[in-house]
Amino acid sequence: MRSVVELRFSAGGVPSEVVYDRRVWSVAAEPLHWFSRWNWWESRISVARGVGDVVSVEHWRLQVRLGSAGLRTFELQRDPRSPDWFLVSVTDD
Repeated sequence: MRSVVELRFSAGGVPSEVVYDRRVWSVAAEPLHWFSRWNWWESRISVARGVGDVVSVEHWRLQVRLGSAGLRTFELQRDPRSPDWFLVSVTDD
Protein backbone atom coordinates (compact mmCIF):
# COMPACT_ATOMS: atom_id res chain seq x y z
CA MET A 1 0.00 0.00 0.00
CA ARG A 2 1.28 3.45 -0.83
CA SER A 3 -1.53 6.01 -1.18
CA VAL A 4 -1.12 9.78 -1.15
CA VAL A 5 -2.97 11.38 1.77
CA GLU A 6 -3.37 14.88 3.16
CA LEU A 7 -1.98 15.25 6.66
CA ARG A 8 -3.39 18.19 8.61
CA PHE A 9 -1.54 19.62 11.60
CA SER A 10 -2.59 21.59 14.68
CA ALA A 11 -1.10 25.03 15.35
CA GLY A 12 1.46 23.23 17.53
CA GLY A 13 2.68 21.07 14.64
CA VAL A 14 1.03 17.83 15.75
CA PRO A 15 -1.11 15.82 13.31
CA SER A 16 -4.83 16.35 13.89
CA GLU A 17 -6.51 14.84 10.81
CA VAL A 18 -5.75 12.60 7.84
CA VAL A 19 -7.72 12.91 4.61
CA TYR A 20 -7.76 9.48 3.00
CA ASP A 21 -10.18 8.09 0.42
CA ARG A 22 -12.13 11.39 0.53
CA ARG A 23 -12.83 10.93 4.25
CA VAL A 24 -11.48 12.92 7.18
CA TRP A 25 -10.01 10.70 9.91
CA SER A 26 -9.45 12.37 13.30
CA VAL A 27 -6.31 11.61 15.29
CA ALA A 28 -7.58 10.03 18.51
CA ALA A 29 -4.39 9.33 20.49
CA GLU A 30 -0.89 10.66 21.02
CA PRO A 31 1.02 10.26 17.73
CA LEU A 32 4.39 8.56 17.41
CA HIS A 33 6.99 10.43 15.31
CA TRP A 34 10.42 9.34 14.06
CA PHE A 35 12.89 9.58 11.21
CA SER A 36 14.76 6.93 9.26
CA ARG A 37 17.25 7.10 6.40
CA TRP A 38 16.90 5.58 2.96
CA ASN A 39 19.83 3.86 1.24
CA TRP A 40 20.85 6.80 -0.93
CA TRP A 41 24.14 5.13 -1.89
CA GLU A 42 22.17 2.40 -3.71
CA SER A 43 20.47 4.92 -6.00
CA ARG A 44 21.69 6.93 -8.94
CA ILE A 45 19.89 10.06 -7.75
CA SER A 46 21.99 13.18 -7.66
CA VAL A 47 21.19 16.29 -5.68
CA ALA A 48 22.62 19.76 -6.02
CA ARG A 49 25.00 20.87 -3.29
CA GLY A 50 23.34 22.91 -0.55
CA VAL A 51 19.82 21.50 -1.04
CA GLY A 52 19.61 20.28 2.55
CA ASP A 53 18.66 16.96 4.12
CA VAL A 54 17.51 14.59 1.38
CA VAL A 55 18.09 11.28 3.17
CA SER A 56 15.83 11.52 6.25
CA VAL A 57 12.43 9.91 5.76
CA GLU A 58 9.80 11.25 8.18
CA HIS A 59 7.28 8.85 9.76
CA TRP A 60 4.10 9.24 11.81
CA ARG A 61 2.14 6.39 13.40
CA LEU A 62 -1.35 7.65 14.18
CA GLN A 63 -4.39 6.11 15.82
CA VAL A 64 -7.31 7.56 13.92
CA ARG A 65 -11.08 7.34 14.03
CA LEU A 66 -13.79 7.95 11.47
CA GLY A 67 -16.78 9.35 13.35
CA SER A 68 -17.68 7.00 16.20
CA ALA A 69 -16.11 3.91 14.60
CA GLY A 70 -13.29 1.96 16.24
CA LEU A 71 -9.65 2.94 16.09
CA ARG A 72 -7.34 2.22 13.18
CA THR A 73 -3.60 2.73 13.06
CA PHE A 74 -2.22 4.60 10.05
CA GLU A 75 1.48 4.66 9.33
CA LEU A 76 2.46 7.65 7.20
CA GLN A 77 5.75 8.40 5.50
CA ARG A 78 7.22 11.41 3.69
CA ASP A 79 10.22 11.20 1.42
CA PRO A 80 12.38 14.32 1.83
CA ARG A 81 12.41 14.83 -1.95
CA SER A 82 8.61 15.06 -2.11
CA PRO A 83 6.00 17.29 -0.45
CA ASP A 84 3.50 14.39 -0.33
CA TRP A 85 2.59 12.17 2.61
CA PHE A 86 2.02 8.49 1.87
CA LEU A 87 -0.13 6.02 3.77
CA VAL A 88 2.03 2.90 3.91
CA SER A 89 0.00 0.69 6.24
CA VAL A 90 -3.39 0.44 7.95
CA THR A 91 -4.07 -1.77 10.95
CA ASP A 92 -7.42 -2.30 12.64
CA ASP A 93 -7.11 -2.07 16.41
